[in-house]
Amino acid sequence: MGKLNMSAITEKILKLARERGVVRPRDVDSVRDASPYLRHLVGRGLLIKAGRGLYTLSDREPAEAFSLIQATTRVPRGVVCLISALEFHGFTTQIGYEVWLAVDHKWRLSVEDVPVRIVRMSGAAYEHGVEEHKVAATGAGGRRGARHTIRVFSPAKTVADCFRFRSKVGLDVALEALREGWRERKFTIDELMECARADRVQTVMRPYVEAIVS
Repeated sequence: MGKLNMSAITEKILKLARERGVVRPRDVDSVRDASPYLRHLVGRGLLIKAGRGLYTLSDREPAEAFSLIQATTRVPRGVVCLISALEFHGFTTQIGYEVWLAVDHKWRLSVEDVPVRIVRMSGAAYEHGVEEHKVAATGAGGRRGARHTIRVFSPAKTVADCFRFRSKVGLDVALEALREGWRERKFTIDELMECARADRVQTVMRPYVEAIVS
């Protein structure tokens, strides 16, 4: 990677990130493999990794209340989950560029007009650990608008979900959620393992939980 070539490509990547919010390696059509350039920008603190193969500007705000309100209004029976729930409860370094919502596996819906990532669940996995929270979007001049009730999975359920859907969010995200949630006393071990049973991931989680609490 020549110095001039590096500068031109990284500027193009930053421009794409500003325009689109999120950039993927395949979005950079001027090089065969943009991953080294993206990692370079992450190392410089200009980009952060928002998910597997997804990058966004480092000064981007986390998912705001307005985004959650918009998404749950569009999908009223949806439950904020995974990355969005971790952000909501405040124990992750991950930043989502879309709202993650869990819905019943039988529901048919279209959310093309809202940046929502749908995760289908059923039975106890969908019904267990749901909390209701009142949030208010901030308007012009910092004024807070009307309060809305949104449904969010509890911290313990969210950690269990991260292990269940580790192929979607990455095992590193699940481990960070477990470690930070335990460090910040977001849940008890009993609460965590109860949620793990609801998600049928208690066998998967047990060695990681034992390592964290030992």
